[in-house]
Amino acid sequence: MTFTSAAASPRPLRSPAPPGGHRAAARPQEDGRLAGPVPPVPPGRSLPPVRNVLAVIARPGQESAVLGGLLYAFRSAGARLALLSLTRGEASPLNSTCRPLEAIRPWELQLAANVLGIASVTVANYPDGGLCRSPVAELAELVRRVIREHAADLLLVIDPVTGDPDDTMVAAAARTAAEQAGVPAVARTAPAAASAWVIDLGAEAAAARAIQRSAAAAHASQSKALPQVKRRIDTLDGQELLRWLVPAHQAPELKNAPAAASRG
Repeated sequence: MTFTSAAASPRPLRSPAPPGGHRAAARPQEDGRLAGPVPPVPPGRSLPPVRNVLAVIARPGQESAVLGGLLYAFRSAGARLALLSLTRGEASPLNSTCRPLEAIRPWELQLAANVLGIASVTVANYPDGGLCRSPVAELAELVRRVIREHAADLLLVIDPVTGDPDDTMVAAAARTAAEQAGVPAVARTAPAAASAWVIDLGAEAAAARAIQRSAAAAHASQSKALPQVKRRIDTLDGQELLRWLVPAHQAPELKNAPAAASRG
């Protein structure tokens, strides 16, 4: 696995890849984002057929607590995974270690990435909780650079259905970068979202949730939030919901994926 630390706007700088980690979703919107019943699986729905998936998140912890099941599914389907976190997660009110969050959380993220099978992790230095003050064009340029670096043919983000400002900025930047790069973008979403389709994890569901819980546990600094995160994961069944941010028809190889959703 490679680990990259990216400054807020300059070119990302390579750094050694020590054990690292990720945040265990201490914020309420991360813990409860997709609770509730999931609609029945529509026939013929499946993961988009891709080779390289780039997941873009606002802060460490979301890759496990929110995207862990989907990342496991993509990895099991043979895709190579890369991850970009736009902040270091330093705004969390929790810290079970004696080290500053901005120092420890990127290494926790790396540990979680190892569990999830993510091949490369990039962490930028934008302010946690303050992404809304960063220009979308600047964020999108960073996302585009990482798309090129990993030859990503799909972006995966969190649908900002709860109104989290940082998640909203991540989705906006990812959508802009995807449109500019000609790459589709998909969001993990909530049951009530319009134009969503359901991914059935099938026989892999139990393994996916176990991996998701193990990845969340890698965030030792957020250990006080871990019981809540695990309880939420335990309520999930073998289904995940997706909707298109940038439709698949923009990429010829994905024309057979589920129909494009609205861009809202």
